[in-house]
Amino acid sequence: METMKHSGRLFVPSLPTLWPHMLLSRPKPGALPPFSSPNVRYFYFARNAIWLTVKMLGLDSGEVLMPSYHHGVEVEALVDAGATPRFYRVGSRWDVDLDDVARRIGPKTRALYLTHYAGFPGPVAEMRKLADQHGLILIEDCALSLLSSDGAVPLGTTGDVGIFCLYKTLPVPNGGALVVNGPRQYSLPEPPAPPSTSTFSHTVSALLQNLELRGGLAGRALRSAVRAVGHGTVKAASIERVATGTQHFDRRHVDLGMSPLTKRIALSQDLESIVEQRRRNYFFLLGRLRDVSPPLFNQLPPGACPLFYPMVVQDKAEVLARLRAQGIDAIDFWKRFHPACDASEFPEVAQLRRSIVEIPCHQDLSPEVMADVAHAVREALKSDRRTKKRVG
Repeated sequence: METMKHSGRLFVPSLPTLWPHMLLSRPKPGALPPFSSPNVRYFYFARNAIWLTVKMLGLDSGEVLMPSYHHGVEVEALVDAGATPRFYRVGSRWDVDLDDVARRIGPKTRALYLTHYAGFPGPVAEMRKLADQHGLILIEDCALSLLSSDGAVPLGTTGDVGIFCLYKTLPVPNGGALVVNGPRQYSLPEPPAPPSTSTFSHTVSALLQNLELRGGLAGRALRSAVRAVGHGTVKAASIERVATGTQHFDRRHVDLGMSPLTKRIALSQDLESIVEQRRRNYFFLLGRLRDVSPPLFNQLPPGACPLFYPMVVQDKAEVLARLRAQGIDAIDFWKRFHPACDASEFPEVAQLRRSIVEIPCHQDLSPEVMADVAHAVREALKSDRRTKKRVG
């Protein structure tokens, strides 16, 4: 996102920005996990929680069944902690093949791993039943599904553990969480806070993005000037900045906790309003785009808080370039398999990796901005279809 360059009048970041008043807002009671959970520990990254889960539950002596549709960093964290990943089939609509999961359970299997994609609930009740039948641990990965529920059941509360990422959904500088469900209590150490300079750097970046979001061309110019000064200062002072959104697991950061500022900002958010605004923006895009790109999902399940609008395209590189040129920070969603997973075994997932683009629909974006986004996407998709015809 930091390298995006464009000449258009739009600035649509992929993640929500930090509004200045949020630094002074009073905390509210957290009505959704992980904030409402009695047994929770916070970390700098959600991947840290995955690593600790493997160690805490003794999974480093066996295999964990994971979805073939994965980012890769969660697999890296699991492998680094000592567990062995095995993979099950996921279909073309992010649908878990439960029969395939059942077939792949073997004598070395210790846990089932379920990912809730982009706020859309996976078959958690069925996976819970399957885990119980075989005496297995169920891990719910809600890193992409903070604030989502499966109807009335919040995601992350059915598994033995729920793992969350905060900064993908909320305007915070860092943050992941591990929730332990059920009666058994674990003595979890409180991880140390991250370097304050790193938290400060991320916070300023989010504030500057908000300035550009609200300030148009003037805000963009001011942000560029401040960033240039800031980069020079960081380099000259050798400030440690632990980047978020990185692609790989780094053992050096496994013990880092979440900053107090992150918790303060997160607890000041109106969570129910965020869910409502994200759903509104998702439905807006669904209505405006379904005729030019068949939607991956034709509806939004009750309780789902969409992380983004998953759009199916023919030529990812061209569509992404056109959208970014218009100021829309669209993302190439989960392009690569982890090396431990045989891509040839999962053709539906290989196709997903070639075709899914993230279109922002977060709470910062007004209906007027969403109208501009929809128009820009339609224009990019027209070019995508012309490319397809030329190739064909």
